[in-house]
Amino acid sequence: MNYANEESQGNPANKISISTSILSADLSRIGSVLESLESSGADSVHIDVMDGHFVNNIAFGPAFVKSMRRHTALPFKVHLMIEKPAAYAPQFISAGSDLLIFHRETVSDVAGTIDQIESHGAKAGIALNPETQISEAAEFIPRISSLLIMGVNPGFAGQKFIPTVLPKITEARRLISEKGLRTGVAVDGGINSATARDAIRSGADELIAATYVFGSENIADAISSLRNS
Repeated sequence: MNYANEESQGNPANKISISTSILSADLSRIGSVLESLESSGADSVHIDVMDGHFVNNIAFGPAFVKSMRRHTALPFKVHLMIEKPAAYAPQFISAGSDLLIFHRETVSDVAGTIDQIESHGAKAGIALNPETQISEAAEFIPRISSLLIMGVNPGFAGQKFIPTVLPKITEARRLISEKGLRTGVAVDGGINSATARDAIRSGADELIAATYVFGSENIADAISSLRNS
């Protein structure tokens, strides 16, 4: 099997990647929202999938992802906040997902879940809740494209960033550097211009933002301010 890091991963020249979460977007005009994100410099679209079990919210199925795919060429990074990610992976990949991120807390067979995602032609990522330690995912980092560290408890947009996750970002970056990997370190939740700066200084190379981007008067300016933090 070709492991994820045998390909080029991460961001060249230390570029900070901005993934915009549509959880806070005006979904009644999703086509124009996606076109605006593309023209405003977003690097990818972050799509939160929630099942009402792992988190206390419900959002977005494969049909919605498929309908979005018609409106943009931006990569789709689908965050599976659900209890059985491997069971639904083929549907989301068929709908147009480029990267599927599953939660370590929901999966006992991590290697098998990565296999399932890769066998259907997508890249795999692992997400960790604020209380979950890096050690829970460390052995799988060489196989994934992205390690997503939650800056809030998952399920709802608009929460405040939990600063105690910053050392986890640093630990993740250290492990990746020591192994000579190019796995990305993403941070999701509570991202604004101030917390973005802290996350980047701690070792993050991807920021996932929802409220900060879609609550701003100018999406392009908001994306630029995060990237330059």
